[in-house]
Amino acid sequence: MLSPQFKWTAMACIGGAVSVFLGACEQRETLAEAPAATVAAATNTQAGQPVKLSEQQRQFLGIEPIGSTVATDVLSIPGRVSFRAQAQSAIGATAAGRIVSVLVQSGDIVKAGAPLLVIDSADAAMARASLDTSAARLMAAEQAYKRQLEMLDKGVGLELEKQEAETRLKEARAESERSRHAADLIGAGQGMRVTVRAPVFGVVMNIKAAVGAMVAPGGEALVELGDPNHLQVVAQVPEGELRRIAVGQKGEVELQALSGRLSVRVESIGPRVDPESRRAAVYLGVGPAAGSVAAKGAGAASASVLRAGMMAQVLLNVASDGVLAIPVAAVLIKNGERRIVYVERADDRFEAREIQVGRSHAGRVQVLGGLTAGERVVVKGALLLDSQAEQLL
Repeated sequence: MLSPQFKWTAMACIGGAVSVFLGACEQRETLAEAPAATVAAATNTQAGQPVKLSEQQRQFLGIEPIGSTVATDVLSIPGRVSFRAQAQSAIGATAAGRIVSVLVQSGDIVKAGAPLLVIDSADAAMARASLDTSAARLMAAEQAYKRQLEMLDKGVGLELEKQEAETRLKEARAESERSRHAADLIGAGQGMRVTVRAPVFGVVMNIKAAVGAMVAPGGEALVELGDPNHLQVVAQVPEGELRRIAVGQKGEVELQALSGRLSVRVESIGPRVDPESRRAAVYLGVGPAAGSVAAKGAGAASASVLRAGMMAQVLLNVASDGVLAIPVAAVLIKNGERRIVYVERADDRFEAREIQVGRSHAGRVQVLGGLTAGERVVVKGALLLDSQAEQLL
């Protein structure tokens, strides 16, 4: 007869055996329910061997040959909104004198010919008086020459007197022309009062004129204008990146003062590198709101809200020559660190390959090492080949 202790031990052993049996059955059921590709991958990956799949299993994979293509990269560089060179005007004094009135304020939009400031100038009074005097002399010289021609026709004049009258007429015309040009430079007005006017349409950007100040032609600009319809973005590009930039390249610009982006295009590249910052100026034309940004939901800005002096971040699409690029979905992460891809071998097996990756853009990532051009990589369904992969890149 068996003792109670022996019965208890025997029952415990039988229970443990049943648990092991049930666990094994459950594992078989789980593997049976999983895709065949996953089962094969789990077995082969754990053994560290290449994975062999049937034709039916391969239909769940996407395989792509890797070529040595030109990968697209985004170069982010600082910039600033500014006026184009031909859109800026610096207006100075047209005559020496004293400022008696300033008629505009910073930010005013003025039309061509609009008055900006008024100067009292003795030189202007003299120039206008000289114009009047030269006009009177010209009239007298024309009448004298006409009288000599009439006298010659009647036979009572002398050829010598006619030649002298013609010379005086030429001198009077030259003096009148000089006086007229001098008066035109000063501008229209009466007496010693000179009104300085805007030569073009624009926004008043800066005023350096003060009532009572003495001014003279050739001195510092008194009013600066800028045409808001002719703005550009000037980016400061490091000299090491200049080789990646060419006229015609497209990109986008982020403006700190706005919530959206604008499309830009490289128009010209500065010929000089700053010796201190080691950067060169790249000039970009601003276009309408970038469509790609609107599609991402980042918002769209309008070029009409641009202001000169705004800070900007330029995002240029540049090329990375000779760098392999594969879809991001092809890369698996293992152990939180290793980047793995599966490469199809000549014997139709798939081998795990550790690679080094660079920057990613537009759904593709640069491959810096581990792959060569021409190899076929699993770009879709890579997780089915590796049960230990943690996540996609």
